[in-house]
Amino acid sequence: MSKLKFDFPVSERTYKVIEDRKLKLFIFEPEVKQTDRPAILFFNGGSFKKNTKSPVQFQHQANYFASKGMVAICVDYRNGSDKDFLPTQAITDVKSAIRWVRRNSSELGVDPNKIVVCGSSAGGYVTISSIMFKDFNDEPEYSNQSIDHIPNLLIIFAAGMDGVDIMRRRYPQLLENATKLSPIHNMKKCLPRTLWICGTADDFYAQNLDFITQMRDKGNDITFKTFEGMEHGFFNYGKHQNKYFHKTRMEMEKYLHSFNVIS
Repeated sequence: MSKLKFDFPVSERTYKVIEDRKLKLFIFEPEVKQTDRPAILFFNGGSFKKNTKSPVQFQHQANYFASKGMVAICVDYRNGSDKDFLPTQAITDVKSAIRWVRRNSSELGVDPNKIVVCGSSAGGYVTISSIMFKDFNDEPEYSNQSIDHIPNLLIIFAAGMDGVDIMRRRYPQLLENATKLSPIHNMKKCLPRTLWICGTADDFYAQNLDFITQMRDKGNDITFKTFEGMEHGFFNYGKHQNKYFHKTRMEMEKYLHSFNVIS
């Protein structure tokens, strides 16, 4: 079992993607066993730093949505603590995780047409990038896109959308091609319906507002929910006496309910 400490029962699945690289998924199962359940995959933030956050960041949200009948999965994707890590690796991991869930949907009791992805900060960047940029894939058998990696719904918490800024600050070896890895420099209609949550005191707020405005102009359906005066990561469990953890969880639940993902 992984050294990661979860406060709730989880099952760990290790998925061999290519050569010796393995992707870990921590699965929160609903109590009621049935087929055609919706699934939600969480991609934590803080993954570009050496001292990274871990998939436990979203464990409380995952446990809650499992109680609502969803198969909730916290994904342990490659990050800054891994040797020679680059953001392109994390982008491919998002695709691989979604494809794994769809390929194993019968075993998981999941409806492959009800896949939700939630990403925060760096996890939001790699999630958006996995949808916008098609040329990154680790698995050769998916070069023909035989299994779709696009989620049916998307939830984002305050993600940096300027890839040029990210590469300049953290990955200068990618700076030459940074515009190709920058969502804000590649606006187009490509996203599934999206709920975007951000505090107005977040350093990414102005950038997120600009990105969302331009992406809406391109035809993307994005609901932008803001929280006045709130900082980056304000929604995390344990912050603000959990006031905004509950408020943002409620916004997520309302959004999923509006599309009949959960009852």
